[in-house]
Amino acid sequence: MLPPEIELDAELRKVVTIRACCTLRLFVPIKGRPAPEVKWTREHGESLDRASIESTSSYTLLIVENVNRFDSGKYILTIENSSGSKSAFVNVRVLDTPGAPQDLKIKEVTKSSVTLTWEPPLIDGGSKIKNYIVEKRESTRKAYSTVNANCHKTSWKVDSLQEGCNYYFRVLAENEYGIGLPVETSESVKVSERPLPPGKITLLDVTRNSVSLSWEKPEHDGGSRILGYIVEMQSKGSEKWSTCATVKVTEATITGLIQGEEYTFRVSAQNEKGISDPRQLGIPVVAKDLVIPPAFKLLFTTFSVLAGEDLKVDVPFVGRPKPAVFWHKDNVALKQTTRVNAESSENNTVLTIKEACREDVGSYLVKLTNSAGEATETLNIVVLDKPGPPTGPVKVDEVTADMTGLIENHDYEYRVSAENAAGLSEPSPPSTYYKACDPIYKPGPPNNPKVVDVTRSSVFLSWSKPIYDGGSEIQGYIVEKCDVSDGEWSICTPPTGIKNTHMEVEKLVEKHEYKFRICAVNKAGVGEHADVLDSVIVEEKMEAPDLDLDMELRKIVNVRAGGSLRLFVPIRGRPTPEVKWGKMDGEIREAAIIDTTSSFTSLVLDNVNRFDTGKYTLTLENSSGTKSAFVTVRVLDTPSAPVNLKIREITKDSVSLSWEPPLLDGGAKIKNYIIEKREATRKSYAAVVTNCHKTSWKVDQLQEGCYYFFRISAENEYGIGLPEETSDPIKVAEVPQPPGKITVDDVTRNSVSLSWEKPEHDGGSKIIQYIVEMQAKGSEKWSECARVKTLEAVITNLTQGEEYLFRVMAVNEKGKSDPRALAVPIIAKDLVIEPDVRPAFHSYSIQVGQDLKVEVPIAGRPKPTVTWVKDGQPLRQTTRVNVSDLTDLTILNIKETSKEDGGTYEITVANVVGQKSASVEIITLDKPDPPVGPVKFDEISAESITLSWNPPAYTGGCQITNYVVHKRDTTTTVWETVSATVARTTLKVTKLKTGSEYQFRIFAENRYGQSFALESAPVVAQYPYKEPGPPGTPFVTTVTKDSMVVHAGETFRLEADVHGKPLPTIKWYKGDKELEETARYEIKNTDFTVRICASNDEKSICGSWTTEGLGNYQHHKGFYDCLLEPTR
Repeated sequence: MLPPEIELDAELRKVVTIRACCTLRLFVPIKGRPAPEVKWTREHGESLDRASIESTSSYTLLIVENVNRFDSGKYILTIENSSGSKSAFVNVRVLDTPGAPQDLKIKEVTKSSVTLTWEPPLIDGGSKIKNYIVEKRESTRKAYSTVNANCHKTSWKVDSLQEGCNYYFRVLAENEYGIGLPVETSESVKVSERPLPPGKITLLDVTRNSVSLSWEKPEHDGGSRILGYIVEMQSKGSEKWSTCATVKVTEATITGLIQGEEYTFRVSAQNEKGISDPRQLGIPVVAKDLVIPPAFKLLFTTFSVLAGEDLKVDVPFVGRPKPAVFWHKDNVALKQTTRVNAESSENNTVLTIKEACREDVGSYLVKLTNSAGEATETLNIVVLDKPGPPTGPVKVDEVTADMTGLIENHDYEYRVSAENAAGLSEPSPPSTYYKACDPIYKPGPPNNPKVVDVTRSSVFLSWSKPIYDGGSEIQGYIVEKCDVSDGEWSICTPPTGIKNTHMEVEKLVEKHEYKFRICAVNKAGVGEHADVLDSVIVEEKMEAPDLDLDMELRKIVNVRAGGSLRLFVPIRGRPTPEVKWGKMDGEIREAAIIDTTSSFTSLVLDNVNRFDTGKYTLTLENSSGTKSAFVTVRVLDTPSAPVNLKIREITKDSVSLSWEPPLLDGGAKIKNYIIEKREATRKSYAAVVTNCHKTSWKVDQLQEGCYYFFRISAENEYGIGLPEETSDPIKVAEVPQPPGKITVDDVTRNSVSLSWEKPEHDGGSKIIQYIVEMQAKGSEKWSECARVKTLEAVITNLTQGEEYLFRVMAVNEKGKSDPRALAVPIIAKDLVIEPDVRPAFHSYSIQVGQDLKVEVPIAGRPKPTVTWVKDGQPLRQTTRVNVSDLTDLTILNIKETSKEDGGTYEITVANVVGQKSASVEIITLDKPDPPVGPVKFDEISAESITLSWNPPAYTGGCQITNYVVHKRDTTTTVWETVSATVARTTLKVTKLKTGSEYQFRIFAENRYGQSFALESAPVVAQYPYKEPGPPGTPFVTTVTKDSMVVHAGETFRLEADVHGKPLPTIKWYKGDKELEETARYEIKNTDFTVRICASNDEKSICGSWTTEGLGNYQHHKGFYDCLLEPTR
């Protein structure tokens, strides 16, 4: 038995640091007998579902692939067997972005700000938290916007928020590996605060046990709806305020007051953020009934109603106690009917008149009377009705044809009715008949006739309406022309004229001179003509192109990204010019819509972006010339990508970047740049700096040897623009350091063999090759003589006797290192070196059955001869055991090693200079030989025997761990284990049965297994002397294969070995009779033996005895004959 042990490597006793996405491997050797049970756990009970665990009797291995921040922590290993338990732990730190910050809380909310607090992340990703990033999101939006990207504390006040809006907030931690997971507010936060106090409080009413109050709403509700009002009161002499009412309206009646008691009242407003400061009633209130003289509160004293409609006159009043109300009409008490009646309440009286008529008109007196006095008020009621008919006769002062609804030249008579708010009166008597017509005249000449345009065959004319139309609508215009060469006028229009005030006169003769005149036509006829001032020569008019650029287009045209750009430019020219739109330093998008006529051109571009910024050129061209102009357009957008991103410098842990500003700044000044990095094995970028104000930056704290992408984005007031990214990943490395020490391995008359050590640092990139240079004595020039990928080189073609200097440079993908020079010059000549042999180890251990290869370095010039000797005898080489020699090595190969291969091997090297020897010991590892006998019985008693023996002659090449001792009662064939953990070569065996004969066997055991057994001679457990008295245990005098003779008068015992699985059923027979256990027969069965004991009663035991074993697969019987022999 061996208690469990854990052999924790020194590296695992430190903190195991590993980069995220890599594989964690924890290999721990263990031991224990029996093989211990292995259990891996996490300190806080985290799941190990992602872990792969492999355990054997000698080690346990835990593997976690693609680790992340959550795999950081303490891994606890517990091993346990029947001899005890053992625990150890390994601390693992995963270098990753941080976990989410903890315990995000809303500390304070105002109408324009929210103050946040939080705790650092539980997992910092193996690196110090550099800063926090605070972001906000309106609840109606999906995207977060950054509030502060460089917060160095665990709280922040987010201000400039929209009052009454709901926001979500989240906080992220950032370390040198990037931005971690966010923690977000679980619910949206409404930006509001407690309301202001309610406005002025008014005392509405007081009785002996109640008070009625009203108040105004608060000036500001704090950005959140008022949920209700809390009314509190304080009795005189008391300092305690108690809530007496909670209401949702701006008035309340407080009941249950004590008559004559004095009270003070105050009101507070409440919204979802809390309760406002209270507003207090200015004076205390005494709970008692008021006595108030009656008084009216009328706004009007005159009331109007249309005849036939109902009228309600509401007369409000005050008075305590309630006054009696009396109505009078025209100084007579009002007679109340179902149509006219009055009803009164505590604070008003209402007069109701149904279907008012002229009889209801008059003065009404209202009188109020109570114990405090009386009051009267006079009301006037007016009933509105239709007027009477107007007085005649009806006179007609003027007649025209354009009166509404009249037909010209028809005769009409007329009558008049009066109308007021109540309706129309009866009509007046009708007038005499009158005809509807106007007096009309011919129109005057058209106004301002002129020539608008001339072509080679036509003239364009325009004019305005005549100033005088003759009292009749203008029906058309007649245009006439006159060729000056013949002096005749002809009509150019149809005889009825044309409606338009412009015309193109066509089919004119080119180069001829023409005059034109225009006449207007109405119902009265053709009016006076108007002449075009000058004659016109018909010929094509040439006009150089021109354009009218609006003042707004002469400035910079600003348009927001996503909007539409519309450029409208009036143009002219004869003939109509050809229009071309262009864009400097680029092309106009295909989505642009260009429309051109003879008088204007327009360019429309929808959904503009930053790339639509620039100068738009407009060129007009015809046969008379060209005209150009440009419009500068600035699209207000985020910037375009920075340009000319370059890698200026690379070291083993940093990269220096430089770039130039974007070509398009988005119409606003560049505020700053954002630098980001991404490992080539990852997909997401991490911010390096978010507030860079220059066009260069050194990105440090990079992982040496890793590949990174970098990108730069510019930011203006409209947001973060497009990124510029490195096209290929950048390896964080530099030129290596110089190679290590250079050694001269060999020199001949024409060559030199050199070797060197690797550089202390490869610069973060794999060494590609080494360059060897040499310099002949007297020369200043270094020439390359070799390029190799290993740490050695042979330089040939040297001149015998010449002296040379050598130096070596390491090369990686970043360039050449500084050279490392050989300290002394080398002369090219053959060397004579004394032989040497230096084994790396003095002994080699190998398990029997495995192959062994022993390499022993040798040296010497010329090459020495090598001789191997084993245990003083020359080594006999076979196909299994042989030696091979190289230039600098001699190698012993032994296949399928046996224990006979163990021993001392001597190696001798010799050449003309001398001789040298060295020796190595080969230890073969195997199960040990049996212990050396004989087994000695040092002490014997009736219940114990002390054994001793000698250790094995061959221990198996390692220490004997323990001995295993077995015993056997010689009456059986079954061996029992006495002890399996005997450390010494002696053991006292106890609990033996007195008088029984035993045999013992001993095994030696080492780490490779158990030896064969050393068996002892039989020995009886008894004292070396005998006590006097009756005979002891009966014994058999004669035994044959199937019978035995027993002494008469003694107990008879019969025992047999049993084997079988499952255990067979055992039955005993004497003759043909099956025996059962009784007082005379004692039957005992074990897993290996069956036994029956019978009292020897005269000759009853004589006869044939049978035992029968019944199993699942076989059936066995044993037969025994018993003879009785008289007692001696």
